[in-house]
Amino acid sequence: MNQQICKMDGFHVFLAVMTGIAVIVFFALYFVKAGYGMFFDAKWGRPINNRLGWVLMEAPVFIAMALFWYFSDRRCELVPLIFFIFFEIHYLQRAFIFPLLLKGKGRMPLGIMLMGITFNVLNACMQGGWIFYFAPEGLYASGWLTSPQFIIGTLVFFGGMCINIHSDHIIRHLRRPGDTGHYLPRGGMFRYVTSANYFGEIVEWTGFAILTWSLSGAVFAVWTFANLVPRANTIYNKYSGMFGDEMRKLHLKRVIPFIY
Repeated sequence: MNQQICKMDGFHVFLAVMTGIAVIVFFALYFVKAGYGMFFDAKWGRPINNRLGWVLMEAPVFIAMALFWYFSDRRCELVPLIFFIFFEIHYLQRAFIFPLLLKGKGRMPLGIMLMGITFNVLNACMQGGWIFYFAPEGLYASGWLTSPQFIIGTLVFFGGMCINIHSDHIIRHLRRPGDTGHYLPRGGMFRYVTSANYFGEIVEWTGFAILTWSLSGAVFAVWTFANLVPRANTIYNKYSGMFGDEMRKLHLKRVIPFIY
């Protein structure tokens, strides 16, 4: 019993440290431009194929979460299994489908990929650790599926996922083959923000935090916000320099409709 309490205390310290790092990352990214995508910068490491980079960066969390599930005594329990499936649906799309749909000959710096791998593995430890090992016995009984937090969180989670996937589709089809120009995305949630794909992902993982009603899920949502909101600001500033008049006419925000 004492050993389990010590492990739980250690897990809470881990979550606290991850939260503290997320706060630092949030402020740092307003001053440091992450050099991938439209802001590619070779100083972040040796360039690798963009599709390969996305697979190598996102696949580890898919695999790690599967290992947490497989070796857990709770792998056959209904509610943890549903949490696991929801999580893996996202990363199946992000690690193995999204990269294959990418167009062009973009490159990803090795440093960005390695940082992504590091966070993803740590996140698997947060989510898998809580769901399969540290959540109190009986917390996620079958009655959880009719709880308000599960129902609301599931709707928010899949709503965010749909926004994210649809926004990525719009971005992929901005250019014709051979075109390397930049265009202001239109349609969907891009009617309200310049980074609708990021908005969708923030909503999605907020939904996961709600449906699991867990501190680990909340920390992941905080990390998603801390990583993507400053990035959205950088994109907004770039678009403002390119499409300022059009953006002012459309009253576009950065990432949160009508707010920021």
